[in-house]
Amino acid sequence: MSNSYGLGHDVARVTGTVPRELVHKHAPHEVLLTDWTTHGRDRHTVRARWPRFHTFYASRNRRFDPLLFVETVRQTFPLLSHTAYGVPFGSHLVWDDFSFEVEPPGMLVPPGPADVVLDVTCRDVRMRKGCLVSMTMHARALLDGRPVGSASTRFTNHSPAVYRRLRGEHGLAAKHLRAVPLPPGLLPGTVGHLLPENVVLARTEHAGRWQLRVDLDHAVLFDHPVDHAPGMLLLEALRQAAHATYPATDTMVTAMSVSFEKWVELDEAAWVSVRPLRRNVLRAVIEQSGAPCLSGEVTVQAVPVPAAGSPRPLPPDGLGPLGPLGQLGPLGPSDEAPRSPGEAGREAVGAVAPAPATGGRAG
Repeated sequence: MSNSYGLGHDVARVTGTVPRELVHKHAPHEVLLTDWTTHGRDRHTVRARWPRFHTFYASRNRRFDPLLFVETVRQTFPLLSHTAYGVPFGSHLVWDDFSFEVEPPGMLVPPGPADVVLDVTCRDVRMRKGCLVSMTMHARALLDGRPVGSASTRFTNHSPAVYRRLRGEHGLAAKHLRAVPLPPGLLPGTVGHLLPENVVLARTEHAGRWQLRVDLDHAVLFDHPVDHAPGMLLLEALRQAAHATYPATDTMVTAMSVSFEKWVELDEAAWVSVRPLRRNVLRAVIEQSGAPCLSGEVTVQAVPVPAAGSPRPLPPDGLGPLGPLGQLGPLGPSDEAPRSPGEAGREAVGAVAPAPATGGRAG
């Protein structure tokens, strides 16, 4: 099967980074993927280089941001859809579900280049007239030969005409003019960030519930205009909600599993809620107009902060490439209650502890 560049299977393309159009990014510096190879039927190798510093996907406690791994996998969707499965430019790829798990030892930032290799397998591939309709994609990643994590997703492809029927004929400009005003965000340190513009949650009067901040001018999340809240924004909201709930400095989101049920529209407030489900796991929902748009689970671990100059460790013996969830730190009570989810202090290495919410402005 030929791809949109007239390249067949068993073809490798090597450049500084792949063309930005292939990963649906406008800014060249946001392209993470460097090359790919297709091996026969539905098996691919995709390579990426992770930046040591990023304005949004910033490393924390000498470990790469788990959402940087997610964005790497997300860029793989359009890359392979265009080059291996006949999807023309202008089509819309829509998530049905997504799950990932990262291995904290493999996420340590190396002293040299961070070259990532993804082994990708595509299953349940449905084609119509030489073009992708839907598929399930599985990816496992290595960084410097060490396991980083794995991800699995199901997504569908829609032509521009079908997408217009699904989403309506209203133009982007009209939808952006009706967008909800941006409410004040939480303090960035309480959600695992350094910069205020990267905060995607706003306080409400309810514990465990926040308003989603949809900043249409955000250079990374809205790299190009879209008519809805993008999936990466929604996953980032869950990650920030986990940090606001468990505010220790060694907290790391190590896994998510979500289902996308409806688009999150720009012209109405959306709400992010989490609650404890079981050991190290939060139940998460994003809703709009009283209906769930996304639901899923978020796994949080207390990961020891490595000492300066310490080597990057291998995974523990006997655990395989990906160890069991929760191995690095159970949920536990806090010795010192933080002031609020917007102003909570950070603790040193220890159990992951939830922070009580306080009153605030409702959306």
